[in-house]
Amino acid sequence: MKIVVYAICKNEAQFVDRWMDSMSEADRVVVLDTGSTDDTVARLEARGAAVTVETIVPWRFDTARNRSLELVDQDADICVCTDLDEVFHPGWRVALEAAWTPEAGQARYRYTWSFRPDGAEGVVFWYEKIHRRQGYRWAHPVHEILRWVGPGQPGPMVTALGVQLDHHPDPAKSRGQYLPLLELSVREEPGDDRNAHYLGREYFFHGRWDDCIATLQGHLSMPSATWKDERAASMRYIAKSYLQKGDLTQAEGWFLRASAEAPHLREPWMDLATLCYRREQWNGVLHFTGTALAITVRPDTYICEAESWGPLPHDLRCQAYFRTGRIGPALEEAQKALALSPSDPRLAGNVEILSKM
Repeated sequence: MKIVVYAICKNEAQFVDRWMDSMSEADRVVVLDTGSTDDTVARLEARGAAVTVETIVPWRFDTARNRSLELVDQDADICVCTDLDEVFHPGWRVALEAAWTPEAGQARYRYTWSFRPDGAEGVVFWYEKIHRRQGYRWAHPVHEILRWVGPGQPGPMVTALGVQLDHHPDPAKSRGQYLPLLELSVREEPGDDRNAHYLGREYFFHGRWDDCIATLQGHLSMPSATWKDERAASMRYIAKSYLQKGDLTQAEGWFLRASAEAPHLREPWMDLATLCYRREQWNGVLHFTGTALAITVRPDTYICEAESWGPLPHDLRCQAYFRTGRIGPALEEAQKALALSPSDPRLAGNVEILSKM
C-alpha cells in the first residue's frame, strides 16, 4: 500500500525536522511551498521531501491544497494531508493500514487541536483529512473541507483507531487573513450553514459583537442548520456577545436557549454556571455545574471545549460551597479540581487553606 503525505507551507523552518520525523512512516512526502523567505525549502529537501515552490494569488487555502494534491503520485493508495505544525504519534501508518479497506474513501482519526498550559489535552475532535487519491477536491477559501467530485458516491469513511495527530502551532502566527476569506466564502456559497457559523464566530474573535449576533442569528434561521451542537455554539457566541455589550438579560436568555438546544453538551451548562458565579448566585452555580458533571461522555466533535472537561466545574462548585459556609463539600470539590490540574498553584492553595479550616 502506497501512502503519500502532502502539505502546504510558508516560513515554517522551525517545524521541519519534527514534522519530517513524524511523517517518515509514509512512502513519500510532497510539499507545496507558497513563498518562504526563510530556509524552509532547503530544510525540507535535505530531509527528503519533494518540494514545489509556487505563489498562490489571490491566496485561498482550497487553491493551495488542491495544487499540493496535484503533486501527489497518481498511483498513491492513500493521501494524508497534514500541516507542518502537526505531529503524528508513532505507529500511525500501521494503525491506518489496519483500518483502511479497498473501498474506503476517507479515514477519520483523533486530533488534538490544542493543549492546556500544563500539557494536558485541550480541544480534541476527529479529523477527516486522509483520503483516497482519486475523486476528491478541497473546497472553501478557508476552513477548507474535502469534497467528493468523482462519479457516483464516495467510498465509506473508516475510523482509524490508534491514529493520533497533535497540533503544536506557532502562537505568534497571525490569523488575520481568516476573516476576509470567510466573508468571501459566505459570498461564494451563501447557503452553506457551516461557513455562516464560522464567520459569526470569527466576528466574535474580532470583537465585532453586533456583526456576530446578526450573522449567527442568520445561521440559526437557515433550513440546513440542523446540527444541534453547532446551533448551540452559535447561541453561545450570541450570548457572549451580549455579555460584552453589558446586556446580561439577553445573554442569559441565549445561554438558556443553547442548553435547551443541546442539553447533552457540558458547555452551555457551564456558561450558565459561570454567569451565576458572576452574579454570586451560588445555588445556581451548584445546579448548573451538577448538570454539566452528570454528562460523562465527552463528544468527539470540535464543539467540545477543554474548560468544561477540566477543573473548572469542580472549582466553581468549591467556590459556591465555600461562599455558602459548607467547608466539607468545598474541600472535596477543591481536591477534585486539583486532581485534574495538579500543577495549578491556585487550586493547590485552595486545598491547603480549606484543609486547615
